[in-house]
Amino acid sequence: MQINKVRKAVIPAAGFGTRLFPATKVVKKELFPIIDQDGRAKPVILAIVEEAISAGITEIGIVVQPDDIGVFADLFKNPPAPELLQKLSPQNQEYSQYLQELGQKVVLLTQSEQEGYGHAVFCAKDWVGNEPFLLMLGDHVYKSDIKKTCAQQVVEIYAQVHQSVVGLTIMPAAIINKAGCVTGLWQEFHSILEITQLAEKPSIDYAREYLRVEGMAEDEFLCVFGLYLLTPKIFEFLAESINQNLRDRGEFQLTNCLDKLCQVEGMKGYVVKGKCFDTGLPNTYHQTLIDFI
Repeated sequence: MQINKVRKAVIPAAGFGTRLFPATKVVKKELFPIIDQDGRAKPVILAIVEEAISAGITEIGIVVQPDDIGVFADLFKNPPAPELLQKLSPQNQEYSQYLQELGQKVVLLTQSEQEGYGHAVFCAKDWVGNEPFLLMLGDHVYKSDIKKTCAQQVVEIYAQVHQSVVGLTIMPAAIINKAGCVTGLWQEFHSILEITQLAEKPSIDYAREYLRVEGMAEDEFLCVFGLYLLTPKIFEFLAESINQNLRDRGEFQLTNCLDKLCQVEGMKGYVVKGKCFDTGLPNTYHQTLIDFI
């Protein structure tokens, strides 16, 4: 398999944000504010785009609902009105220019019908083309424990292993029914895993029987971190699911297609040295505001 430099990232951001209702009646969840380490208030999606840029990504495709193109364009493409720009501090006027420059790397893609995470990823197929790409979640932000950002870690592992990479984190059994989980064999203990199976939101009983990983503490499992580096072959399996109407819980999911990709091409898991913050639930969003700085 040819290994190309990773240039593109895909960020699905077309969900309805039902778990953050009623705030999401008026504000997209990807535009909820967080405070970064510099004390700057910024939308969640901006922090995710900056994470991608930190890993050397030069083109970012954000998948949005057609009716939301304007609001995302306002953030990344459209400068403030002159009368507003004049009211900003010199530092924020400079930051406004930075946003316009960042926006030159952003492409807005559309998902006309909200048919699930896998379907949202598939909507980026034509834009991605025949290239590997970084896949990120539209409501997750990341904080590295080392000098390299979380996205940079995953991109570098891809260059090392020459296979698709799924970022991993350790989760207790009590909450794995809310996450995708994997099992496999360690290539580098507690770092790089040869994945043999992926399962979406498994029960505890299923995980205990089929998803144990050698060397892990009892009732701890390896779960999806929220960063993926995927080869374009994933689109073949997504197309197959959509064409055959293979739904899980009423939607087209990504995890079952990742499992097929794993069986065909092989796949590595990488335990990311960092933390992932979920802003898509009221309690986790609240915790993000406390811990992300």
